[in-house]
Amino acid sequence: MLSENGQLHKILIVDDDRSVRLVLSTILKKNGFVPLEASNGPEGISIFLSEHPVCVLLDLKMPEMDGMQTLDALKKNDPYVPVIIVTGYADIPTAVRTIKLGAYDFLTKPPQVDKLVLTLKRAIEAYSLQIALNQLDDAMLGSLESLFGMSDSMKNVIQQIRQVSKTDFSVIIQGETGTGKSVVAQTIHNLSKRARNPFQSVDVGVIPENLIESELFGHEKGAFTGADRKKTGFFETAQKGTLFIDELENTPPILQSKLLRAVEEKRIYPIGSTKPVEVDVRIIVATNADIKTAVREKRFREDLFFRLSEYMITVPRLFDRTDDIPFLAMKFITAASMELGKQIRELSKEAADMLVGYSWPGNVRELKNVMRRAVLSCEDGVIKPGHIEFIIDDTLSFQNGTSVIIPLKQAASHATREAEKEVIKKALTVTRGNKSRAARLLEVDYKTLLTKIKDYNI
Repeated sequence: MLSENGQLHKILIVDDDRSVRLVLSTILKKNGFVPLEASNGPEGISIFLSEHPVCVLLDLKMPEMDGMQTLDALKKNDPYVPVIIVTGYADIPTAVRTIKLGAYDFLTKPPQVDKLVLTLKRAIEAYSLQIALNQLDDAMLGSLESLFGMSDSMKNVIQQIRQVSKTDFSVIIQGETGTGKSVVAQTIHNLSKRARNPFQSVDVGVIPENLIESELFGHEKGAFTGADRKKTGFFETAQKGTLFIDELENTPPILQSKLLRAVEEKRIYPIGSTKPVEVDVRIIVATNADIKTAVREKRFREDLFFRLSEYMITVPRLFDRTDDIPFLAMKFITAASMELGKQIRELSKEAADMLVGYSWPGNVRELKNVMRRAVLSCEDGVIKPGHIEFIIDDTLSFQNGTSVIIPLKQAASHATREAEKEVIKKALTVTRGNKSRAARLLEVDYKTLLTKIKDYNI
């Protein structure tokens, strides 16, 4: 089996049994591989560092340094190299443990020749793909404009992403729904030194308040009614990586206190446990609201804000960067064309003008959905006004006669509860009961609208 440069792939065998190494080497040679042999863990690591094999066949039971220790050392040098455990001591708990530590697969001795060769080929293919993806990540640094757009406001955001990604600062990302805050967070992680470790995302706005603490910090078995097993929280699963907390403004006060403690002490206490768990996690949070206003109004802890706001990025509305709209539209057209198997090659000027003139209350997310729908309905390869006129119709449907529905925050600040109730009822009427569209129209998040509907018994 040849590598991209035409050379045979090197496979490292680490086993203290000489007869096993001989058998495995013979199999590898017959199937077009170059075997490298090591009789123990330290020797295997030394050969690995000097010869750079594309895969390792590793025994578990060895003197000096066992297979688990060797696996850990190999992964520290190259997190992606596939390590296949080959052992005579097969049991399910051990297999599960090795896979959790990063092993690619687990085979018992003597391995079936066909299965061993097939596993090797698949492992090498996966490794080659990961190397290619890493190269794409490196190239992405110079092409963030193709991801976000090239307007002046987005160039400023890109510059901020590049600056903060080199650090371990906590980051607050502000912006309206659909502006791409999660993409900004993911990009910061991808360009950081933590990129090869987990990126865990949690939206506190969609998790029931009584479960948020368990989701973030985990819990012990029996910690509360229904806790029938131990649960690992997002802080632990994001170990060495990044934890992205979306809709920060919906964090309950009691949880804000525990979140502050976790960020400051770098340790957490799962529910029901008195033993702390050390965590090494970078925190990135996002909010649809002006978090500084929430701090002034005592709805968000000032000390937590200062701890999280080591760096702040504000993502502008799509309506405030109309120069990006035609570019992003074509990007989404291309993606949708590939997804739907269609040949859409152009966005007409008239259609582009319509897109630029639209207010985009749903921002980039709405633009993406509009272009996917346009590609679906387009049959002649060119997106024209007729393919996107429905967004104008939707805009007009948000009006009830000559009375335009106002944002709910504005209604709440200038009206009684009864008037606020009427605004919500009007929004639900013109959106024909579509709560997601009504929430967007009223400029509130979906959870807030559901709470008010229940409160007002609408």
